[in-house]
Amino acid sequence: MVKTVRYADPRYLGDPINVINLFNRFEVDEIVLLDIGATVGKADTPYELIEQLASECWVPLAYGGGIRELEQVRRVLALGVEKVVIGTAAADLPSLVREAADTFGSQAVVVSVDARRRGSHGYEVVVERATRSLAIDPVAYAVRVAALGAGEILLNAVDRDGTMEGYDLDLIAAVCHAVDIPVIASGGAGDRNDLAGPLLIGASAVAAGSLFVYRGRERGVLVNFPERTALEAMLDPVLRQRAAAHP
Repeated sequence: MVKTVRYADPRYLGDPINVINLFNRFEVDEIVLLDIGATVGKADTPYELIEQLASECWVPLAYGGGIRELEQVRRVLALGVEKVVIGTAAADLPSLVREAADTFGSQAVVVSVDARRRGSHGYEVVVERATRSLAIDPVAYAVRVAALGAGEILLNAVDRDGTMEGYDLDLIAAVCHAVDIPVIASGGAGDRNDLAGPLLIGASAVAAGSLFVYRGRERGVLVNFPERTALEAMLDPVLRQRAAAHP
């Protein structure tokens, strides 16, 4: 397992099996496992490793990295993974999203939308670990993949990845307001109190990496997660907002 900053300089954090077992005990809601080198390196899908990790994972598991064909989706789901995350292929082979959704159901298909700021001209979608720009706005792109049948969008703010500077709320709000499928906000969580922000503006879920593997100013590696009571207290404003909206 590694953690990056703005998709670069991966830092080794330990064996993914050990990390998954820790998150099992913390009773996290879901784990997203991303093979960050698979697409750029065009590596074969590590089915044996995925099966091992899925067998160790007690919570819903999503896997992404190098998914380019329907048969890969089939094999990964057959190993006990609940969802596949499609990134670059959603741009280069959009029919894969439709075929996967039609075959396995939209609930099993997550499209990863990696967005970064484009100077003073808004945002752009990037793929292949942010090495290639699609020259398209993430809002328009999100609408496109939702129409293809994606069941969820994993929205990653590349500029915030690993920085622990807080979520990009402008980006999150824009995408959430444009689509009617769940959006998982990712990138930038630096404090546990950050977790509620995206949910209050429309995100269905929040994801975090650095927040749950580092502690302290020196970023010592310590896998952590809030106790359930603390998490509920932090998210109480979200629950109250949603209760008011749906009395």
